[in-house]
Amino acid sequence: MQAIIGVDIGTTGARTVIHRTDGTLLASQSQDYPLYTPNPAWAEQEPEEIFQAVMSVTEKALLQAKLPPDRIAGLCFGSVFHSFIPIDRDGNALCRMMNWADSRSQLYTERLKSEQDAKAIYMRTGCPLHPMYMPSKILWFKHERPDLFRRTYKFVSIKEYIMYRFLKQYIVDRSIASGSGMYNIHALEWDQELLAVLGISGDMFSRVVPTTHVTEEIAPEVAARLGLPPDLKVVVGAGDGVLSSIGAGAINPGQLTAMIGTSGAVRLVTDKPTVDEKLRTWCYNLTDKYWVAGGAINNGGIAFRWMRDKFAETEQRVAEKMGLDAYQLLSTYAEKVPAGSDGLILLPFFAGERAPYWNANARGVLFGLNLNHDKRHMIRATLEGVTYRMFSIYQALDQVAGPVNEIRVSGSFTRSKLWVQIMADVFGKMISVPGEPEGSAFGATILGMHALGILKDIKEVGGFINIKERYYPSAENHSRYQELFSIYERIYWNLQSEFAAIAKIQRG
Repeated sequence: MQAIIGVDIGTTGARTVIHRTDGTLLASQSQDYPLYTPNPAWAEQEPEEIFQAVMSVTEKALLQAKLPPDRIAGLCFGSVFHSFIPIDRDGNALCRMMNWADSRSQLYTERLKSEQDAKAIYMRTGCPLHPMYMPSKILWFKHERPDLFRRTYKFVSIKEYIMYRFLKQYIVDRSIASGSGMYNIHALEWDQELLAVLGISGDMFSRVVPTTHVTEEIAPEVAARLGLPPDLKVVVGAGDGVLSSIGAGAINPGQLTAMIGTSGAVRLVTDKPTVDEKLRTWCYNLTDKYWVAGGAINNGGIAFRWMRDKFAETEQRVAEKMGLDAYQLLSTYAEKVPAGSDGLILLPFFAGERAPYWNANARGVLFGLNLNHDKRHMIRATLEGVTYRMFSIYQALDQVAGPVNEIRVSGSFTRSKLWVQIMADVFGKMISVPGEPEGSAFGATILGMHALGILKDIKEVGGFINIKERYYPSAENHSRYQELFSIYERIYWNLQSEFAAIAKIQRG
């Protein structure tokens, strides 16, 4: 039986899986890479470090699977959205990559909003104006790094950078392109009006191809290192977010996916580009037949990590001695606090925020603190605050893309039973947790099988997915959370001028 390689280039790490075409997992390898934050609002990474991590995990996965080369039907790529790398004519990165969390271009976002029709841009591209997307990053680079801008041959994502090393050609899938903020999702081309506004040519971007596009030639040095045939079929693939929906088996109408990893996202698959009159959600391509409407938050697991690192050093040492994950121990602390954290509310805007309000100036707020609260309350309030963010996107999607009849979850937060239960209680809906295989890397595997003709439709992923757990909401907790969520929303809207003022001070 043939096998498919799925490669997932994530925010903070790469993962490669190898599945047989019946879904059996043969190998899985992952490796982290650094995130550099030398200045406030900066989030950078080294493209070469990421490329080497991808090569390393793929090499290890192939060794683990112990398959002869003729048993491998192909390889499919998945990748994080919203990365930005200027490169020269020799394919060298001119600076570190900016990832989605980099908001240094906020002032240029504000300039675009004041000088252009922001809603018209959103309606064409499916992407609200925000520092996460390419338009404001390009403006920042053009004005703040003019010498490097003049040397720039192309603007690429990390996926294009790595695929160039694999394929020696500049191509980008329609999924990553649609998540750039530069692509017209209706005309299916780089947006001509935005190109004119930015004063650049469409030649500075890669050729756009469908997510199911297949090539049959990889670079000799890559083939030699990995032990793969030089004519291996490579499927260009899609962005990790939309692949996560495939990996969860949530392809049918009304099936919503909610993922919390480092960041978080809520998504629904649609059969056409779907945008929101209120500009709350984005829309990215999945295949020629499917699109994904959704919203993402900057502050998912990263907020829980902040709580662990800043307030739980002792607990980390205790967990290590007990052979536990520190997050497990912190979750047991939070379980001892009632739903709603006795009125303590956290707005977890540590890295600004994306959907549904797209406010890069937003900052973290701990509200309602009194002498009764302790570390346990702060931990639970963190989990609840992140879940409130996810719920706000769920509300928007329910209005924009149709009613939700099932919620499937994925990401590292599913390791905390308490956190998944909090989501069920906040949403007031049953939550389903898929078992293995799942995730973006498996989504890449399924898309690869579809592109290679092994599966007729990606909806066939349902045959590979089983639900291992279901969580049911508490009516009492849901009522309490609805009351607190209303307060949470009012706090946010009442602090708009203060968010802008403090962000200006923090940016220096």
